[in-house]
Amino acid sequence: MPDTAHSRHPSADDVAVAANPLAVEVTRGPIVESRHRAAAVVVDRAGAVVHAWGDVAAPVYPRSAIKPIQAIPLIESGAADAFELSEAEIALACASHGGEPMHIAVAEGWLKRIGLTVDDLECGAHAPSHAPSAEALFAAGETPSAIHNNCSGKHLGFLTTARHLGEPTRGYIGANHPVQRRVAGVIAEMSGQALDTAPLGIDGCGIPTIAIALSSLATAFARFADPSDLAPARAAAIRRIQAAMAARPELMAGTGRFCTALNSAAEGRIIGKTGAEGVYAAAVPGLGLGVAVKIDDGAGRASSVAISAVLRRLGAIDDALARRLAEVMTVALYNRAGRRVGEVRPAPGWPD
Repeated sequence: MPDTAHSRHPSADDVAVAANPLAVEVTRGPIVESRHRAAAVVVDRAGAVVHAWGDVAAPVYPRSAIKPIQAIPLIESGAADAFELSEAEIALACASHGGEPMHIAVAEGWLKRIGLTVDDLECGAHAPSHAPSAEALFAAGETPSAIHNNCSGKHLGFLTTARHLGEPTRGYIGANHPVQRRVAGVIAEMSGQALDTAPLGIDGCGIPTIAIALSSLATAFARFADPSDLAPARAAAIRRIQAAMAARPELMAGTGRFCTALNSAAEGRIIGKTGAEGVYAAAVPGLGLGVAVKIDDGAGRASSVAISAVLRRLGAIDDALARRLAEVMTVALYNRAGRRVGEVRPAPGWPD
């Protein structure tokens, strides 16, 4: 497998870097009130760019969009089988969940089974992003813990792998911990990009986040879409993750969330995952393609619209699926009184 993306992905000299050409519009009444600029790329599993709009060679932090790739060692190492993980738990390992009761129930059962407590989670605590769940938690006089963190499932996957392999659980979020070195190795192999000199940051949940080209992120998802010529253990791990994400989309995000709507409606034909700061990545198993978008200003409200437009352009979202996803492909905006006042939509003719 190639260890660099530079031989097949456009360089910064090959693309227009002054302003990414795609735009998601936000309307109010008869005018466009705001525009979110974006780059997008479609790559096949060999790493060849099929479509590219904007600077797709620029490094981006994938953030939570990379979670399905980060979950591969959980399966590949044998940890999932050793602890008899369910589809629900594997889906939660890939999730940015809203902290709803259904998410917490899965996480608590999993944590107990691996013989650890919430104090072993190093992701930090925050209130559930699902507002009714947060309100219910506070009304009951309870305080959010690390299990309510939207990344707690991913961290449970890391801890499970460490427990299975006899590695320290304390400090598992560190870049030099075996868990994170293993994850970085899988990202490099799946993306085809060497990470030795890649920019390294710290994600919101404390783990390392490694910057890769947007086209390399799409390559990782193309190989995730079609793992047929990967090593048998990896291919099997990927197919198991795909199946879990398709079977339990409500655990991927939660009530009213785009990831849940897309993965639910697509029924395995598209595997999509959001990331912070306007990143979205998707695998299209039937076409063997990976797709990645990055919104320049980091607006999450634009990334779901952008990825929908690209998937529609590819035919991955056909007419029937578009009808099911109509409310999330173009998002209505309402004022405080509940009156529709505008929408978030792709700019006309985008992408062409």
